[in-house]
Amino acid sequence: MAPASEEASSSATNSGYQSISSNPHSTLEDEAPRSSEARRRSDARRFIASHVNEGQNFTFRGVLVGLGVGLIICFSNMYFGLQTGWVSSMSMPSSLIGFAFFKTLAKHLDLPFTPVENVLVQSVAGSMGTMPLGCGFVGVMPAMSYMLKKEEGGPIFLSLWMLILWALGLCFFGVVFAVPLRRQVIIREKLKFPSGTATALMIRVLHGEGVKSGNTSEVAVSRDRDQPMLGNNDEDDQPDVEPDKSHQSAWKSNVRLLVISFGVSGTYTLATYFFPILRNLPIFGSKLATVWLWTLNPSLAYVGQGIIMGPATTMHMLLGAVVGWGILSPLAKTRGWAPGPVSDWETGSKGWIVWISLAIMLADSIISLGYIAFRPIVVNRDRYIDDVRRIYKKGEWKGLLGIGGRSKRGYARVIGDEDTPTPLEESTSSTQSEQSLSENEIKDLPEPDAPPEHLVNNRTVWIGLLLSIGFCIVTVRIVFGNLVPIYANILAVLVALVLSIMGVRALGETDLNPVSGISKLAQLFFAVIIPSSNKNAVLINLVAGAVSESGALQAGDLMQDLKTGHLLGAAPNAQFWGQIIGSTVGAVVSALIYRLYTSVYDIPGSLFQVPTGYVWIFTARLVTGKGLPPFAAQWAAGAAIIFGITTIIRILNTGKKWHPWIPGGIAVAVGMYNVPSFTLARAMGGFINYYWKSYRRREETPIVILASGLILGEGVVSIVNLLLASARVPHL
Repeated sequence: MAPASEEASSSATNSGYQSISSNPHSTLEDEAPRSSEARRRSDARRFIASHVNEGQNFTFRGVLVGLGVGLIICFSNMYFGLQTGWVSSMSMPSSLIGFAFFKTLAKHLDLPFTPVENVLVQSVAGSMGTMPLGCGFVGVMPAMSYMLKKEEGGPIFLSLWMLILWALGLCFFGVVFAVPLRRQVIIREKLKFPSGTATALMIRVLHGEGVKSGNTSEVAVSRDRDQPMLGNNDEDDQPDVEPDKSHQSAWKSNVRLLVISFGVSGTYTLATYFFPILRNLPIFGSKLATVWLWTLNPSLAYVGQGIIMGPATTMHMLLGAVVGWGILSPLAKTRGWAPGPVSDWETGSKGWIVWISLAIMLADSIISLGYIAFRPIVVNRDRYIDDVRRIYKKGEWKGLLGIGGRSKRGYARVIGDEDTPTPLEESTSSTQSEQSLSENEIKDLPEPDAPPEHLVNNRTVWIGLLLSIGFCIVTVRIVFGNLVPIYANILAVLVALVLSIMGVRALGETDLNPVSGISKLAQLFFAVIIPSSNKNAVLINLVAGAVSESGALQAGDLMQDLKTGHLLGAAPNAQFWGQIIGSTVGAVVSALIYRLYTSVYDIPGSLFQVPTGYVWIFTARLVTGKGLPPFAAQWAAGAAIIFGITTIIRILNTGKKWHPWIPGGIAVAVGMYNVPSFTLARAMGGFINYYWKSYRRREETPIVILASGLILGEGVVSIVNLLLASARVPHL
């Protein structure tokens, strides 16, 4: 299916969609008065139909700029991923960079740079930029190459071509699977996807299409489930909040802030090459620094990460650092449970406390994802029970397949919902029939979607899904041969699809993609499937977890982009092909960057400790019953119980004022397995976020842009440091 093109909107009109006329209210003048919700849906349909037909939905220039921005993000994510495992799609800075680029060339463009083209840019950039994590280059691959023991079937070093083939095998099925999930979670369930909504808001502001005053409170916080678009055709009723001059001033100040923060962070990063001491300042004294690893890495990029994470998450990470490195590490050392140097992953307390963090992550993941998976059943249990009783009494056993129907909470059956026409099937007459429904009944209908010709058709989805799954299975077979059985590979893909659903739902509701927890659940599942007596059990466990993580990461992060596109009226098929292109190029580029870093730097080493690699290999050994140091099992079990309870408390009290004070298991675990130097810098960023948003009560956008500039500055200039290191330029 080709991307969206410049076609007349006649077909859209035939499907119940209308282009916006010169008088946006002309189609309503002869109609009977309708409810505000019905009118909103009609406006939404016209809004989508007008934008999906724009020629800028898919452009060669947009793809090229997206790939250029994605290359920057790809380098940045590989750098930070090998250091701490942190990876970001950088959707908002991608949109800002793309806008700034085209704004400077505005006089030379035949077609204007529109919001839907900006969606294309950030979709391509995001799908390309996340490939270092999606293809396992910041965790699984280092674990196989540098941490897998000989008796476990390792180490495994792949050639560059095999790395590329491995990456390509993982990069497609998550993108394709996101298409049917989009229909369910964005159109039917109307999940929030806060980051995607915030990106859409920023794009509208950048392009001078400020949010209308009547919708500002709802859209700005990106939390209204019933708000289908960031656009509104009621131009006469609600004036723009921001005039054109204010808009120009806003985007210029944002770009200026991004450039300045980029330059400052880049300069500091370059200085760290010549003065390595800047990466580990002994602020607590030389003994705590050399023996117990308590130093500060005042990296502006990690301060920026803390700003984005927020005060609650960074404080939980700091708690993990204090408990892990301030209490458990000295305890394990003095009791003889970890007799080696603290910095040793095998015999030191650095490796010992990782087992505790793994138990916390597993407990948090099982409870959180289990809740997400079964919550719809729990929420609607009374209705399901009533339906079963009614069907049983009437003897309509075939009706069991249709139990549930449409939920009052916005949930609906994915297929087979013949009683409720989808927005794609709504004709003018069916639109008018909404007048007979109440306001609440109309709100329960799925959101208006793009016309059929701008969606990815079912044939493309199913063929693409089968081909991408088959390609993944074949590539893994080629790369690892008989080491990984085919049945394990097939199971890994199927498990990835199931876990992707939970990951997407978690991201849509909480703005957090629990890929680390998903991969650990996959590893736990394969520990049951693959007997520990298999000499390749650890390797199989790693590969299966990598496949699951890749699918969940792509389906989740790309869903944020699809939410952005939906809110701005972008053509879903254009986004899909943009994501396919970005993922393909990102897979190849990530393999090249990974090989570049591993050939220049020691992996693991002082600069790139690859903590997530150790988390992967230790998890594989944990769930296969291998490699536990003394007393690690007892402490891990206790930590799992404690944080299992805290996770339940957090779930049951979401939205309460004191909710942020309950430690989150994943954040605490990350603070444990990363050395304190990174966590302290992130905590500084979290404090800045708190001061700006909570104390000063200022808008979040400037500090997000500041943080993005700090992160990108170090990520990009790290390429210069890489070249200096490869040339063996002397330093202190």
